[in-house]
Amino acid sequence: MSTKFDTAISPALHQDNVKALPDYDDDTAPVLAQTMTAFSAAYQAIGEVKAAREAGEKNQAWSPETLTIKLDDLATKKLNAITRTFDAEMTRLNKAITFLEGELSQPVQSQAVGSLGREIRDHVKALKPDQRQAFIQRAIDSGDHLSATAVLGAPAYLSGFEDQMGQALLRHYHAKHNPDKAKRLRALQGARSLIEANAGKAFTAMEKVVGAPPDKAKKLREANNAAEKHFAMHGS
Repeated sequence: MSTKFDTAISPALHQDNVKALPDYDDDTAPVLAQTMTAFSAAYQAIGEVKAAREAGEKNQAWSPETLTIKLDDLATKKLNAITRTFDAEMTRLNKAITFLEGELSQPVQSQAVGSLGREIRDHVKALKPDQRQAFIQRAIDSGDHLSATAVLGAPAYLSGFEDQMGQALLRHYHAKHNPDKAKRLRALQGARSLIEANAGKAFTAMEKVVGAPPDKAKKLREANNAAEKHFAMHGS
Protein backbone atom coordinates (compact mmCIF):
# COMPACT_ATOMS: atom_id res chain seq x y z
CA MET A 1 0.00 0.00 0.00
CA SER A 2 1.41 3.34 -1.05
CA THR A 3 2.07 5.96 1.61
CA LYS A 4 3.10 8.68 -0.83
CA PHE A 5 1.10 11.89 -0.54
CA ASP A 6 -0.22 13.62 -3.65
CA THR A 7 -1.15 17.23 -2.99
CA ALA A 8 -3.75 17.05 -5.77
CA ILE A 9 -5.74 14.39 -3.89
CA SER A 10 -7.67 15.02 -0.68
CA PRO A 11 -5.49 14.07 2.33
CA ALA A 12 -8.69 12.87 4.05
CA LEU A 13 -8.54 9.77 1.83
CA HIS A 14 -4.97 8.79 2.64
CA GLN A 15 -4.50 5.50 4.49
CA ASP A 16 -2.30 7.09 7.15
CA ASN A 17 -5.44 8.60 8.67
CA VAL A 18 -6.13 5.11 9.99
CA LYS A 19 -2.74 5.07 11.71
CA ALA A 20 -3.65 8.39 13.35
CA LEU A 21 -6.62 6.84 15.18
CA PRO A 22 -6.12 7.02 18.98
CA ASP A 23 -6.31 3.25 19.43
CA TYR A 24 -4.14 2.27 16.46
CA ASP A 25 -1.06 0.31 17.54
CA ASP A 26 0.62 -3.03 16.91
CA ASP A 27 -2.22 -4.81 18.71
CA THR A 28 -5.05 -3.29 16.67
CA ALA A 29 -3.24 -2.98 13.34
CA PRO A 30 -4.45 -6.42 12.16
CA VAL A 31 -8.15 -5.57 12.65
CA LEU A 32 -7.68 -2.21 10.94
CA ALA A 33 -5.68 -3.55 7.98
CA GLN A 34 -8.74 -3.82 5.73
CA THR A 35 -9.75 -0.26 6.53
CA MET A 36 -6.30 0.90 5.48
CA THR A 37 -6.63 -1.13 2.28
CA ALA A 38 -9.97 0.52 1.50
CA PHE A 39 -8.50 4.01 1.86
CA SER A 40 -5.38 3.03 -0.05
CA ALA A 41 -7.48 1.68 -2.93
CA ALA A 42 -9.53 4.88 -3.08
CA TYR A 43 -6.44 7.09 -2.99
CA GLN A 44 -4.74 5.02 -5.67
CA ALA A 45 -7.84 5.00 -7.92
CA ILE A 46 -8.06 8.78 -7.86
CA GLY A 47 -4.35 8.95 -8.61
CA GLU A 48 -4.86 6.69 -11.63
CA VAL A 49 -7.53 9.01 -13.04
CA LYS A 50 -5.21 11.94 -12.43
CA ALA A 51 -2.44 10.16 -14.35
CA ALA A 52 -4.92 9.40 -17.16
CA ARG A 53 -5.80 13.09 -17.34
CA GLU A 54 -2.12 14.07 -17.61
CA ALA A 55 -1.63 11.54 -20.42
CA GLY A 56 -4.79 12.65 -22.21
CA GLU A 57 -3.80 16.30 -22.14
CA LYS A 58 -0.78 15.38 -24.25
CA ASN A 59 -2.97 13.83 -26.95
CA GLN A 60 -3.57 16.64 -29.45
CA ALA A 61 -6.15 14.52 -31.29
CA TRP A 62 -8.53 14.86 -28.36
CA SER A 63 -10.46 18.01 -27.65
CA PRO A 64 -10.93 19.07 -24.02
CA GLU A 65 -14.52 17.85 -24.29
CA THR A 66 -13.46 14.41 -25.52
CA LEU A 67 -10.97 14.14 -22.68
CA THR A 68 -13.66 15.07 -20.16
CA ILE A 69 -15.95 12.31 -21.48
CA LYS A 70 -13.20 9.69 -21.32
CA LEU A 71 -12.10 10.79 -17.85
CA ASP A 72 -15.67 10.72 -16.58
CA ASP A 73 -16.13 7.19 -17.92
CA LEU A 74 -12.98 6.06 -16.14
CA ALA A 75 -13.87 7.96 -12.96
CA THR A 76 -17.32 6.34 -12.85
CA LYS A 77 -15.79 2.86 -12.97
CA LYS A 78 -13.27 3.75 -10.28
CA LEU A 79 -15.89 5.33 -8.03
CA ASN A 80 -18.12 2.26 -8.31
CA ALA A 81 -15.18 0.13 -7.19
CA ILE A 82 -14.36 2.54 -4.35
CA THR A 83 -17.98 2.50 -3.17
CA ARG A 84 -18.11 -1.30 -3.18
CA THR A 85 -14.88 -1.50 -1.20
CA PHE A 86 -15.99 0.98 1.44
CA ASP A 87 -19.45 -0.62 1.68
CA ALA A 88 -17.88 -4.04 2.22
CA GLU A 89 -15.57 -2.65 4.88
CA MET A 90 -18.45 -0.93 6.67
CA THR A 91 -20.33 -4.24 6.71
CA ARG A 92 -17.29 -5.99 8.22
CA LEU A 93 -16.77 -3.26 10.81
CA ASN A 94 -20.43 -3.23 11.84
CA LYS A 95 -20.44 -7.00 12.33
CA ALA A 96 -17.22 -6.90 14.35
CA ILE A 97 -18.45 -3.99 16.47
CA THR A 98 -21.79 -5.68 17.16
CA PHE A 99 -20.00 -8.87 18.19
CA LEU A 100 -17.61 -7.10 20.58
CA GLU A 101 -20.38 -4.94 22.03
CA GLY A 102 -22.22 -8.17 22.78
CA GLU A 103 -19.12 -9.66 24.36
CA LEU A 104 -18.73 -6.58 26.56
CA SER A 105 -22.39 -6.68 27.60
CA GLN A 106 -22.55 -10.30 28.73
CA PRO A 107 -24.18 -10.93 32.11
CA VAL A 108 -21.82 -11.54 35.01
CA GLN A 109 -22.19 -14.10 37.76
CA SER A 110 -22.51 -12.64 41.23
CA GLN A 111 -19.67 -13.53 43.57
CA ALA A 112 -21.75 -12.45 46.55
CA VAL A 113 -23.78 -15.51 47.51
CA GLY A 114 -27.19 -15.50 49.24
CA SER A 115 -27.99 -12.80 51.76
CA LEU A 116 -24.66 -11.01 51.26
CA GLY A 117 -25.52 -10.12 47.67
CA ARG A 118 -28.95 -8.90 48.76
CA GLU A 119 -27.40 -6.75 51.51
CA ILE A 120 -25.00 -5.15 49.03
CA ARG A 121 -27.83 -4.38 46.61
CA ASP A 122 -29.97 -2.97 49.42
CA HIS A 123 -27.08 -0.77 50.52
CA VAL A 124 -26.56 0.55 47.00
CA LYS A 125 -30.28 1.13 46.48
CA ALA A 126 -30.43 3.23 49.66
CA LEU A 127 -27.77 5.62 48.32
CA LYS A 128 -28.53 8.80 46.40
CA PRO A 129 -28.41 8.32 42.58
CA ASP A 130 -25.01 10.00 42.12
CA GLN A 131 -23.56 8.13 45.11
CA ARG A 132 -25.02 4.87 43.78
CA GLN A 133 -23.25 5.21 40.45
CA ALA A 134 -20.00 6.36 42.08
CA PHE A 135 -20.07 3.35 44.43
CA ILE A 136 -20.27 0.83 41.58
CA GLN A 137 -17.73 2.62 39.43
CA ARG A 138 -15.34 2.70 42.38
CA ALA A 139 -15.93 -1.02 42.99
CA ILE A 140 -15.23 -1.79 39.32
CA ASP A 141 -12.11 0.36 39.13
CA SER A 142 -10.66 -0.95 42.40
CA GLY A 143 -11.26 -4.60 41.53
CA ASP A 144 -13.95 -5.12 44.17
CA HIS A 145 -15.63 -7.93 42.23
CA LEU A 146 -17.78 -8.91 45.20
CA SER A 147 -19.61 -5.58 45.33
CA ALA A 148 -19.61 -4.99 41.58
CA THR A 149 -20.99 -8.39 40.62
CA ALA A 150 -23.55 -8.37 43.43
CA VAL A 151 -25.16 -5.43 41.65
CA LEU A 152 -24.32 -6.21 38.02
CA GLY A 153 -25.18 -9.90 38.33
CA ALA A 154 -28.78 -9.11 39.25
CA PRO A 155 -31.59 -7.10 37.63
CA ALA A 156 -30.69 -3.40 37.71
CA TYR A 157 -33.86 -2.33 39.52
CA LEU A 158 -32.88 -4.36 42.60
CA SER A 159 -30.06 -1.85 43.14
CA GLY A 160 -32.09 1.22 42.16
CA PHE A 161 -30.70 1.56 38.62
CA GLU A 162 -32.53 2.05 35.36
CA ASP A 163 -31.85 -0.70 32.84
CA GLN A 164 -29.88 1.66 30.60
CA MET A 165 -27.55 2.67 33.42
CA GLY A 166 -27.20 -0.96 34.49
CA GLN A 167 -26.09 -1.89 30.95
CA ALA A 168 -23.65 1.03 30.86
CA LEU A 169 -22.08 -0.05 34.16
CA LEU A 170 -21.92 -3.66 32.93
CA ARG A 171 -20.04 -2.54 29.80
CA HIS A 172 -17.69 -0.52 32.02
CA TYR A 173 -17.06 -3.61 34.14
CA HIS A 174 -16.21 -5.74 31.12
CA ALA A 175 -14.07 -2.99 29.55
CA LYS A 176 -12.11 -2.64 32.80
CA HIS A 177 -11.43 -6.36 33.03
CA ASN A 178 -11.11 -7.06 29.29
CA PRO A 179 -8.95 -4.11 28.17
CA ASP A 180 -7.82 -5.78 24.94
CA LYS A 181 -11.38 -6.31 23.75
CA ALA A 182 -12.32 -2.78 24.78
CA LYS A 183 -9.37 -1.31 22.87
CA ARG A 184 -10.20 -3.40 19.81
CA LEU A 185 -13.79 -2.18 19.95
CA ARG A 186 -12.72 1.46 20.19
CA ALA A 187 -10.34 0.97 17.25
CA LEU A 188 -13.11 -0.54 15.10
CA GLN A 189 -15.51 2.23 16.08
CA GLY A 190 -12.86 4.80 15.17
CA ALA A 191 -12.37 3.15 11.77
CA ARG A 192 -16.11 3.20 11.13
CA SER A 193 -16.33 6.89 12.03
CA LEU A 194 -13.38 7.61 9.74
CA ILE A 195 -15.12 5.98 6.80
CA GLU A 196 -18.40 7.73 7.58
CA ALA A 197 -16.62 11.10 7.67
CA ASN A 198 -14.24 10.71 4.72
CA ALA A 199 -15.36 8.08 2.21
CA GLY A 200 -17.81 10.47 0.54
CA LYS A 201 -14.95 12.85 -0.19
CA ALA A 202 -13.83 10.47 -2.94
CA PHE A 203 -16.60 11.89 -5.16
CA THR A 204 -15.44 15.47 -4.66
CA ALA A 205 -11.80 14.49 -5.15
CA MET A 206 -12.62 12.58 -8.33
CA GLU A 207 -14.64 15.49 -9.74
CA LYS A 208 -11.67 17.76 -9.11
CA VAL A 209 -9.37 15.40 -10.99
CA VAL A 210 -11.79 15.02 -13.92
CA GLY A 211 -12.12 18.79 -14.07
CA ALA A 212 -15.87 18.82 -14.64
CA PRO A 213 -18.98 17.84 -12.66
CA PRO A 214 -20.83 14.64 -13.70
CA ASP A 215 -23.79 16.57 -15.17
CA LYS A 216 -21.51 18.47 -17.54
CA ALA A 217 -19.81 15.25 -18.62
CA LYS A 218 -23.23 13.69 -19.16
CA LYS A 219 -24.31 16.50 -21.49
CA LEU A 220 -21.06 16.24 -23.43
CA ARG A 221 -21.50 12.48 -23.73
CA GLU A 222 -25.08 12.82 -24.96
CA ALA A 223 -24.06 15.38 -27.58
CA ASN A 224 -21.17 13.16 -28.69
CA ASN A 225 -23.42 10.10 -28.94
CA ALA A 226 -25.98 12.03 -30.97
CA ALA A 227 -23.31 13.22 -33.38
CA GLU A 228 -21.85 9.74 -33.78
CA LYS A 229 -25.30 8.30 -34.39
CA HIS A 230 -25.94 10.90 -37.07
CA PHE A 231 -22.66 10.09 -38.82
CA ALA A 232 -23.42 6.36 -38.57
CA MET A 233 -26.83 6.84 -40.20
CA HIS A 234 -25.71 9.15 -43.00
CA GLY A 235 -22.11 8.23 -43.50
CA SER A 236 -22.65 5.43 -46.04
